[in-house]
Amino acid sequence: MATAFHDDWNNLRDELGKVIVGHADVVEGVLTGLFAGGHVLLEGVPGLGKTLLVRSLAQSLSLDFSRIQFTPDLMPADVTGTTVVEEDADGRRFVFRPGPVFAQIVLADEINRATPKTQSSMLEAMQERAVTVGGETRQLGPPFLVMATQNPIEQEGTYPLPEAQLDRFFFKLIVQGSSREELCEILDRTTSVSPETVKPVMDAETILAHQQAVRAVQLSDAMRLNIATLVLATHPHREFAPARVDQYVRLGASPRAGQAIALAAKVAALRAGRDAVSEDDVRDVVLPAVRHRLILNFESQAEGITADDLLRDVLETVPLSQA
Repeated sequence: MATAFHDDWNNLRDELGKVIVGHADVVEGVLTGLFAGGHVLLEGVPGLGKTLLVRSLAQSLSLDFSRIQFTPDLMPADVTGTTVVEEDADGRRFVFRPGPVFAQIVLADEINRATPKTQSSMLEAMQERAVTVGGETRQLGPPFLVMATQNPIEQEGTYPLPEAQLDRFFFKLIVQGSSREELCEILDRTTSVSPETVKPVMDAETILAHQQAVRAVQLSDAMRLNIATLVLATHPHREFAPARVDQYVRLGASPRAGQAIALAAKVAALRAGRDAVSEDDVRDVVLPAVRHRLILNFESQAEGITADDLLRDVLETVPLSQA
């Protein structure tokens, strides 16, 4: 199974590479979220290819895809759907018209440009894989994945995502700008006569099988203890918390952070052809799995201290077992 997973991962990554230049760590993070069955949040300024990446991923997976462009006037019913009254020869009846959230991959584009009320309309869908409208609950997927993009909150016209919704995202990935060489390659690809297109290389059944294979990877007692220790070390004034966590963190990561670390580490192990998680697997996924789950205080903002800075402190100072 590890060989099949490794081959399918590489095929999918190579297919995305036809249209995505650079951003290898971001592509890897998106694929990790896909095979772990978790939602992914991509943050970066406009024009860096976030939307293109998610759209290309959907094209390569033979899955139902929808895009929701979040704007300040978007209403919750525009996301989840609504019940309307229709009239025919037999009389009037209530009919549910599903919203764009009823798809297998949902691109929530610029999600933090909508009001908090509309952002929260995604909460039940992301956690329960279901939507309740008019008192009736309707299931989504499987697979069901939300790939959301957001602009940095310093930009005008953005609303910070509610903490409860941020916690539902498996990974938060930071999309950086391209190098000069990468930008030249982008110009060459996008202005040529016949630009590359993405073809389907995987279906829903294969994705679900790989998700089950990921969960079957072994997580030893030592690795489980390591993950629990790292999560608790993000809580100020706990036993393993570094001094800067005590100083700058208002609220540490939730248990969902530990779940995300464990599943992402299992994906990393399976990619490497191993049936058990290693300490390096755990360390490598801490930043994208936890950075959005820390609530920092005003002092950290005033001094320019980021969640990544504090998580690096945790990784450098907290003792972990290598067993």
